[in-house]
Amino acid sequence: MSYTKERAGSRRKQNKLKLKMKKAILSCWVLLFALSCAAQQPLAFPFQGGRDVMRQFFKDNIEVPKNIIDKKASGTVVFKFTADTTGSIKKIIIYYADDFVLTEPLIAALKRSDRKWVIPFREKTHDFIIPFRISLLPPATANLALQKAIFDFQKNRQPILADDQVPLDLATLLPAITINYKLN
Repeated sequence: MSYTKERAGSRRKQNKLKLKMKKAILSCWVLLFALSCAAQQPLAFPFQGGRDVMRQFFKDNIEVPKNIIDKKASGTVVFKFTADTTGSIKKIIIYYADDFVLTEPLIAALKRSDRKWVIPFREKTHDFIIPFRISLLPPATANLALQKAIFDFQKNRQPILADDQVPLDLATLLPAITINYKLN
């Protein structure tokens, strides 16, 4: 009978040891999981000077050309561009545009922003997605000719759309830039 008591005591010790080992292993897994799922590290704003400086840069550097004003064009354009460690823009891709005419001044402004971009640490290149909105500020009283011109642009616009999937990889979505223009 003493043999069975010793055996039962030995089993209890083994069970306690197994339980402690399971707790230790579970604790290690929880710790490793928590470390691997840490919240995203806060990134510095990717434009030298910050968000407000970026918005002001684009507002100052986007000149709405006469052909947009004549067509009374307005709409949205979304670009993806790649910047390298020096802040240089390596490529610009149009993801969406309400009409090609809207893209020309925006591409020119993006090119002028060369060397102003800051990419995350330890990356050789980084992709950014930036939406632009160009809007006509209507006069206080709109005449029929203006209404017709706006309607004609909307009716005849030729959107640029993606025909296939758009891989985003590790792109950063930047705040939208809104450009308003008035009729002269």
